[in-house]
Amino acid sequence: MAAFSLLISGTDTGVGKTTVAAGLAAALRAAGRRVGVLKPAETGCEPAPSGEPIAADARRLAFFAECQAPPLTICPYRFRDPLAPRVAAEREGRRIDPAKIAEAHDRLAVGHDLVLIEGAGGLLVPLCDRFTYADLCRQLNAQLLVVVGNKLGAINHALLTISHVQHTRLRLAGYVMNTLGPERDLAAETNVDLLHELLGPPLGVIPWLGDIKETNEERTRLAKLFAERVALGRLSPA
Repeated sequence: MAAFSLLISGTDTGVGKTTVAAGLAAALRAAGRRVGVLKPAETGCEPAPSGEPIAADARRLAFFAECQAPPLTICPYRFRDPLAPRVAAEREGRRIDPAKIAEAHDRLAVGHDLVLIEGAGGLLVPLCDRFTYADLCRQLNAQLLVVVGNKLGAINHALLTISHVQHTRLRLAGYVMNTLGPERDLAAETNVDLLHELLGPPLGVIPWLGDIKETNEERTRLAKLFAERVALGRLSPA
């Protein structure tokens, strides 16, 4: 087993989980850590010419982590419709098996110092039946990092998510505030300070990064920025 697994969830969909996960992967890899990445289920996959669904987010994570694991280990489940994984699977007559995800996680844990796991949507999105990403976090004995999209409504979403984490006694590594666009409105200007007061300091505040491309130059840029902006030292097995 890896010494450390971190599940990256969000307060909502579209808050930048993949961006944050990619940036963390790049920064940790640049610091000499061997980083495995896992996207248990990706939805909204476009078809390749062969007809196989392309897991674009999983591919991006692998690029920034320099993770060479097989694609089906990095992303065991891929679905066409951009829906919650359980619903997307059911529409294709399939069912997600948490045991298969755990097997992929354990394979990644061998040969890596840590495994970054990216969820879909929020913490209570179901993978199958009533089994959610919160349940997966517990099953994999992972710590949890919550990505808060810095927008109007972020306060309520963040407090609800962290309240559930505390109630269910998941291991919380912390939260990251992620800027969602080039223009910052009044809510975005005030959210960071209020959440700092209510939840304690964030692990980091990520500025608007613009369009991210899968290039070596971009990997270097993200690694430097996340090393400067995120308290990477607080991401540890303890």
